[in-house]
Amino acid sequence: MSATGWTGLVPRAREVRQDGGPPFVWGSGTALVADPGARGAARWLRGLAALPWREGPGTPDAPGNREHPGHPEHPEHPEHPEHPEHAEHAENTVELRIDPGRAPESYRLHVTADRVLVAGGDAAGVFRGVQTLRQLLPPAAFRRAATAGSWEVPAGAAEDAPRFGWRGLLLDTARHFLPKDGVLRTLDLLALHKLNVLHLHLTDDQGWRMEIRRHPRLTEVGGWRSRTRVGHRASPLWDERPHGGHYTQDDLREIVAYAAERHITVVPEIELPGHSQAAIAAYPELGSADGGAQVWTDWGVSPHLLAPTDEVLRFYEQVLEEVLEVFPSPFVHIGGDETPKDQWRDSAVAQERIAREGLRDEDALQAWMVRHFDRWLAERGRRMTGWDEILQGGTLQDGLTPGAVVSSWRGYEGGVAAARAGHDVVMCPEHELYLDRRQAPGEDEPVPLGYVSTLRDVYEVQPVPPELEREGHAERVLGVQANMWTECAESTQRLDYQMFPRLAALAELAWSGPGHPYEDFAARLADAHLARLDACGVAYRPAAGPRPWQRRPGIQGRPLE
Repeated sequence: MSATGWTGLVPRAREVRQDGGPPFVWGSGTALVADPGARGAARWLRGLAALPWREGPGTPDAPGNREHPGHPEHPEHPEHPEHPEHAEHAENTVELRIDPGRAPESYRLHVTADRVLVAGGDAAGVFRGVQTLRQLLPPAAFRRAATAGSWEVPAGAAEDAPRFGWRGLLLDTARHFLPKDGVLRTLDLLALHKLNVLHLHLTDDQGWRMEIRRHPRLTEVGGWRSRTRVGHRASPLWDERPHGGHYTQDDLREIVAYAAERHITVVPEIELPGHSQAAIAAYPELGSADGGAQVWTDWGVSPHLLAPTDEVLRFYEQVLEEVLEVFPSPFVHIGGDETPKDQWRDSAVAQERIAREGLRDEDALQAWMVRHFDRWLAERGRRMTGWDEILQGGTLQDGLTPGAVVSSWRGYEGGVAAARAGHDVVMCPEHELYLDRRQAPGEDEPVPLGYVSTLRDVYEVQPVPPELEREGHAERVLGVQANMWTECAESTQRLDYQMFPRLAALAELAWSGPGHPYEDFAARLADAHLARLDACGVAYRPAAGPRPWQRRPGIQGRPLE
């Protein structure tokens, strides 16, 4: 199998035909022509430094209105290199077209010696087709500088469309902060794999990562912890350096815009009522216990819960008001998981709220708080998303809004219950799709956590449980998501090791759907796709096991059988 070409696509395309004709030679005589709706993909494609292009007659240095068709840098001006007239004098053309008869995100790719045509059902479909086109080039075309004067694209054609509309990755920046450039790099890697959701986990017990201008102590205090445990919470090792950081709202707007250019939705997560110790450390009045909370230096489940008061509800409404200003995503995640109720049982304030609202118990109190933010978001045209614990305490029976979405992480049961009740679901079962989990048995895996989740385990996930198929609820499964938690992933190198190549398996599962032979995927990965990751500088886990510098001897994990 060749390391390039139609047989090496990841994710696999629905239909592929490789022709025997001469290849398309992509060189300095190649022109780019784009429909108005496809010019975002054209700008992205022209920005790849490794690809040569035929340039137009040039543009003057004098400043002007580049958004006006009369300006030479506007795509409709005859001197612009993407204007169709330039194709008349080019050696060959790459054409990006919108075909409104096609489904969203679908595309057709056709390559002959004279022309490459990408026709997408919408702008996102064109962009997905461009990703396939890029994979038809040699791996060196994925580098950030040109290493060849021209590239050959083999003749052939593909018809393709995604199986699921939600193809996601959760990136936990609360436990270990990832600087902005690392998030942008992650978005590039998601785009390469046709993934379209970045679930950005911004707050937790160990850190608050989003600037909230009305409440600056959330980042000034809550954004930093004094030290960090190295390894699992039973480990005796500590990194005694303070750890922290946060994204300004301008940083996050840049991330959102960068993602939008790649047709990726950024879904923000602001945790409540648990996983809130960093916020309580910044503003003690938010808590259910009497003071003393610091930004947590350890891992696990903190006992600190938000107080169920009107003042706390309004505080988080103010937080979410700023979140909505920055993130246009229709989905806003509020967490809702892992909320031990001891503080509420001991709190006179919590007990008074239970009595006032006529609630059954503390689980019902959590459901009451979840419903409050569900309705608050719905009134503003957004859809609340939460972990499957939001179903506890009678929430389903008492009425989540129709738009509420459940992230099913504790297996599939929560997702099945939510779908049966008429709610959409994103499947992210922890045993297979938590990328912080160890990838093989044995002592070489760095910080072995949880059950083993191999590359095959990820690939063979069934996002739609059979009972939902039988009952006619399959359409409630929006898609599938892998979750990258970062308690033990403190750097880009560690993130690469945990995510890749398992994220490529998740991408194919999400795009192509389940049921395809794993052996075929493994062959395409080994023969073609790993070379692309090498060219992108991704420090993935080799199939034979971790490299010596990827191991972390002596750092305690928590392996499960």
